[in-house]
Amino acid sequence: MPQISKEKRDKISEQILAYLFNQSPESKFTSTIAKELARDEEFTKKLLLDLQNQKLIIKIKKNSSGMEYLRRERWRLSNSTFEIYKKHQNENIYNK
Repeated sequence: MPQISKEKRDKISEQILAYLFNQSPESKFTSTIAKELARDEEFTKKLLLDLQNQKLIIKIKKNSSGMEYLRRERWRLSNSTFEIYKKHQNENIYNK
């Protein structure tokens, strides 16, 4: 498989963040995010883990019943990232 440049990885990561912002406060599974962006699940998972390390998103480890996921992972924006996106969206509305 060919290497993807850092610039393209960053753009795909931005797409992930934008998708999670639009779905907020709902969290999404890795497979759902990959399907929405038409990307491979393993590649998407690597990008999600990179975003988690940057503290931009949070991994949800338990389902609504409090049981820990064994093989699945859900993701949502961190609160600080959500606020930054929200502020950025409001600035764009006012500048138009």
